[in-house]
Amino acid sequence: MSPRLDVSRTHIATSACPQGPTDSDSPAASAVPGPRAGVATSDAYGLPLDGLEDLPEIPPYDEIGAIDARALSKTLFTRLETLEEGTHEYAYVRNTLVELNLALVKFAAARFRSRSEPMEDIVQVGTIGLIKAIDRFELSRGVEFPTFAMPTIIGEIKRFFRDTSWSVRVPRRLQELRLDLAKAGDELAQQLDRAPTVVELAERLGITHEEVVEGMTASNAYTASSLDAKPEDDDNEGALADRLGYEDNSLEGIEYIESLKPLIASLPLRDRTILSLRFVANMTQSEIGEELGISQMHVSRLLSRTLVKLRRGLTLEE
Repeated sequence: MSPRLDVSRTHIATSACPQGPTDSDSPAASAVPGPRAGVATSDAYGLPLDGLEDLPEIPPYDEIGAIDARALSKTLFTRLETLEEGTHEYAYVRNTLVELNLALVKFAAARFRSRSEPMEDIVQVGTIGLIKAIDRFELSRGVEFPTFAMPTIIGEIKRFFRDTSWSVRVPRRLQELRLDLAKAGDELAQQLDRAPTVVELAERLGITHEEVVEGMTASNAYTASSLDAKPEDDDNEGALADRLGYEDNSLEGIEYIESLKPLIASLPLRDRTILSLRFVANMTQSEIGEELGISQMHVSRLLSRTLVKLRRGLTLEE
């Protein structure tokens, strides 16, 4: 922002007008360019402002009404068109226009006061939109500056919410679809006195059922719960991070199972059968012996030999 202009400028003394204060001494009237008494030729930092001596008197910004600010802005825009961009004088007039029209930003930002973002951030983003509007504005269009600037300011604020307020970045198409679904859902809920179905939303918006479901799914990415959050209905329950996930002991054996598969496949049929009956069917060695027609002792020796072979194979792989 530019330095406060009232630091170096003062109001015109009433004694400058012999007949006393009149309507011509109002801030609005002072917007008419011409030689003025008491107008500074340097800014608040003492830098010279060549060619700006005939600018109107600028009262303190917090004392300027909307009508006066509009009149002063017209004069400053006229002068801005005659200055070369990049010069100190150009920057001075441009920054003065920003200061004069900050009320537009605050007015636009007030529409978003219900959002969770700090109002200071919203005003800062809106000010960027105001600067863009000042750079694009042309008096020859015959449009009042507030009328021209408000869509740019509001658009910049909406773009800020669209790009930063989502917990997970989703395509712009889905962001806009979420807004359309929310609007259509509210309208249908009032008409039907109940929550609308996917079919009703699709018919209302003229889209497919799959697009409605996609938009509703994307809405879940707008906000995210904190891992430290606790349920509102039960204060005794732990945080969300403590309730998400658990240790799955079977995961530890997955690596061994995958390593054993080729080793087991290389075993003879009888050894594979004994392993299956013992560890899959949970049969005892005596039951396996009866099943295969061999003694329990023989089953024990075969099983021990097979396990030693598999264990040695795993050791070699490691």
